[in-house]
Amino acid sequence: MSTQTQPIELYYWPTPNGWKVTVMLEELGAAYRVHFVNIGQGEQFAPSFLAIAPNNRMPAIIDPEGPGGAPISVFESGAILQYLGRKFGRFYPSEERARVEVEEWLFWQMGGLGPMAGQAHHFRHYAPEQVPYAIERYTNEVNRLYGVMNRRLQDRAFLAGDYSIADISAIGWVKSYARQGQDLDEFPDLKRWFKTMMARPAVARGCEVGIEHRKNLADDKDAQKVLFGQRAR
Repeated sequence: MSTQTQPIELYYWPTPNGWKVTVMLEELGAAYRVHFVNIGQGEQFAPSFLAIAPNNRMPAIIDPEGPGGAPISVFESGAILQYLGRKFGRFYPSEERARVEVEEWLFWQMGGLGPMAGQAHHFRHYAPEQVPYAIERYTNEVNRLYGVMNRRLQDRAFLAGDYSIADISAIGWVKSYARQGQDLDEFPDLKRWFKTMMARPAVARGCEVGIEHRKNLADDKDAQKVLFGQRAR
């Protein structure tokens, strides 16, 4: 278990990937300072940001109190969750069997739910032309993935048993279920999980960080293309 005396520097934009980190930091009660990276204006390509996020994608963090007391930067939302979970000893178990279970569902989100939900969102709302094949393909795949979550949650409260970074990684993507063409009434156990997650104060606070920018993002077609077209993990 670690303590934090200096704020973690968070490079962020209010998106499903950004919410992973704000929710985690809120759950931990860790001090952090937000630096907004406006993806609609191309700020993710600034050399100063590239130095800590070489794939030009937020979120990223700089922890001034990294290993050995020296600063460390971390990019990729899943890697950030793992780093913070190890550092603070919360939401990421140290026992190997339990850790493997969390990692399975974390990487399931990173490799499946995020990219497919992002593509469904893009082709349903932001593609320059309607492509029925793409809309059907990605909407159906999100529906399948929601079914996977629903089955997983039939006999447990959270994806890996106890509340963990696996749940934190997934909630931001499920939050936009309607715009992905999904109806949670079709997935009763997923719907129960969703309500439980959104009732957590830290989840609510994390999803509110920079909400005023999110409202602007809704009208920013270029930013939406970046978020939902190029890469959504």
